[in-house]
Amino acid sequence: MTPPLPAEWAPHRAIWVGWPSHAEYWFEPFEQAQDEVEALVRALAGPGREQVRLMVGAPELAEGVRARFADLANVEVVAGVFGDVWLRDTGPLFWAGSKTAAAFRFNGWGEKYVMPGDETVAEQIGVHSGATLSWNDFVMEGGSLDHDGEGTVLTTRQCLLNPNRNPSWNQDEAVATAALAAAVGAKKVLWLGDGLLNDHTDGHVDNLARFVAPGVVACPIAWGRNDPNAEVYDAVARDLSVMTDAAGRKIHVLRIPSPGLVLDEDERPIPASHMNFLIANGAVIVPTYGDDRAADMACQALKEAFPDREIIPLPSNAILTGGGSFHCISQQEPE
Repeated sequence: MTPPLPAEWAPHRAIWVGWPSHAEYWFEPFEQAQDEVEALVRALAGPGREQVRLMVGAPELAEGVRARFADLANVEVVAGVFGDVWLRDTGPLFWAGSKTAAAFRFNGWGEKYVMPGDETVAEQIGVHSGATLSWNDFVMEGGSLDHDGEGTVLTTRQCLLNPNRNPSWNQDEAVATAALAAAVGAKKVLWLGDGLLNDHTDGHVDNLARFVAPGVVACPIAWGRNDPNAEVYDAVARDLSVMTDAAGRKIHVLRIPSPGLVLDEDERPIPASHMNFLIANGAVIVPTYGDDRAADMACQALKEAFPDREIIPLPSNAILTGGGSFHCISQQEPE
């Protein structure tokens, strides 16, 4: 029987972070995105926190990035090859001890963003970390799942059952659940519906709902009158409130203020989310998007969920232009 993947709040031996490496993909926000990732890395590498493995997607940039972090002994710059920074989706998912990890086929988020090197990231991380990879013959990204460490998995139908990933599953929850049981030790899958508006990932759950403890799931509540995802947030909360986890516990729902309406340069809503927080050793890093009041309330709520960790808000506006935030660009190796 496949053991469950650890919860993100379990102690880490290291954490991977992707470094923005290709100006041609980021355009104008490129340098700002690098600055935001640097702030994240420095927060993660604080005293008593993480060994950071910072993966650079163009080997010729590695020395310059090493010089940028020369003052931090616990930041290891790894020269790799990837199309973009979203290691949560392209990298493997580690079991406890990080000697083994689950890996999956990757098809560019439903063949929308196929970039050279992304399909090899799991193998690169496995080799560098010394982990043996267990390959699964279906398409999946790590950001489409969230885990409680006890075998309960959160996901969305919009993404995991999307025919642009695994058409043979034919929208069949039972087939997908069996695949997750074998691949990541899922004992029970909690199926949500749609993700955020204009989410390029087709509704990754790490932008929508996250375990913060066994039996406790955080999800947003709309902030401001024009929040484009208000109905989605309320539907998620209603669905979760009648669910139970693998241990039979009724799910307790923790509502956390969303960032509200955030627009791109063309005035279109983009999927900004406080749910893309990253749980680290001793800290929770929370992405913010310019609304200090919304960010402060989200951090206060997360402090209740994680009273023994420092809550660190950091801006993520430039990273968001690429389609994600802190959780999306990282992947933990549990102890």
